[in-house]
Amino acid sequence: MDPGRSVATGWRLLAIALLLQAPLILNPGYYSHDELQWAHFAEAGVRVPWLDVATFQYRPLTFNLWMALSRALFDAPMLFHAVLVAWGSLNAVLLHAAGRGFGMRARPAALGALAFALSPYAAYTHGWVGCIADLAWVSCALCIALGVQRSDKPWIAAAVAALLTAAGLLAKEAALAIPALLAVAWWFDGRKRTWLAATLAAGMVAALYLGLRLDTLLHAPREGAQYAIGPLNVPLRWFEYQVFPPIVPLVESFTTLQRILPVLVAAGLWLGLFAALWQASRRLAALFVLGGIAALLPVLPMGSSFNHYAYGFAAVASMAVAAAWPSASRAGRFAIALFAALTLLHGGLIMWRMQQVGRMQSLFSPALARAVQADTDGVVALRLDPRATEWVFRRLTHDIPRYDGVEIGDRVRLVGAGETADYIVRPDGRLQPAR
Repeated sequence: MDPGRSVATGWRLLAIALLLQAPLILNPGYYSHDELQWAHFAEAGVRVPWLDVATFQYRPLTFNLWMALSRALFDAPMLFHAVLVAWGSLNAVLLHAAGRGFGMRARPAALGALAFALSPYAAYTHGWVGCIADLAWVSCALCIALGVQRSDKPWIAAAVAALLTAAGLLAKEAALAIPALLAVAWWFDGRKRTWLAATLAAGMVAALYLGLRLDTLLHAPREGAQYAIGPLNVPLRWFEYQVFPPIVPLVESFTTLQRILPVLVAAGLWLGLFAALWQASRRLAALFVLGGIAALLPVLPMGSSFNHYAYGFAAVASMAVAAAWPSASRAGRFAIALFAALTLLHGGLIMWRMQQVGRMQSLFSPALARAVQADTDGVVALRLDPRATEWVFRRLTHDIPRYDGVEIGDRVRLVGAGETADYIVRPDGRLQPAR
């Protein structure tokens, strides 16, 4: 493959991915409470230690990077989003290069990379600042793949894999998927010595990490049932991640099983997709399933599914499906196209929804800070307009220490329909005096 042409293709893909994700870039606000919390931590000069391996969420690379970005960009949300969408788009470019390195044709590789960037899993991850960790570990995994593909020396492949696996684990525990993904790549790509060396090196780093952290990961106190782990969760989580993509109205994957009919339809579509892959290439069908399991391995035992947990899975699945397209039958292509169309539509809906929530936050949080500042004596009571989206405002009032220089903390309370309130929260996030 001509290096100059490859670079030009990468730049074109980056530009297209950025353009298609413009709704995420143009978001004037933020999605949830954690962006507001970490902006406060950044302003307060909080330091995240690099060696505190006993903390439950040991992510020093992510948290220090997050605070650095918040200090620089929090007051300019669109610029903040532009940086993260550019990072996600670069991941798509790296994915395309990795696909080409595995022998994919140019057009399927490009379409697979773009499908990944526009999937509901990636749209959510690129649009929510709280997903920096997922961007980081998947970047590490893709760079390992490219490093191994471009090296014929096992020791170089091993060094690259060890270094980037360690970086991925400093970003998020989900990087424990990297050795499993490398093992799948070793199997898929001719059982080369370089892949084996990379797999063993990444596995040793992961084993060292688990030796230091396993007791904490298994027994540390958790903030909610979603972090509880158990073997019975594994098949349920795997099923949710498979059927969520074509269920267009859903925003969060943990709501997947709330309505049975859409799930049954999505399961039928998934079976059609798998049949199409099986007909086109049993090897690719196996890669779709086994590679997907490898990418999801650390999160399958968890008590809830979340969109960003499946970011790596979306990368593997998109490229396996794209690679199968040239060999698929007419019926197979119809099944692939239908599943892909619904998945991309779903990703577009999530982009729109995240921008909608960002617009609410951009009005609500400053208005709330003004209301709290004006009420110097007590607690500001808020009652939601019946048309307001409750979960949005519950998140935006949850454990916010400070916003725009105003202490928030426990000085805000959401009240029920029959209770006395100081303000009514309008559907767009504005506050209207209740008396």
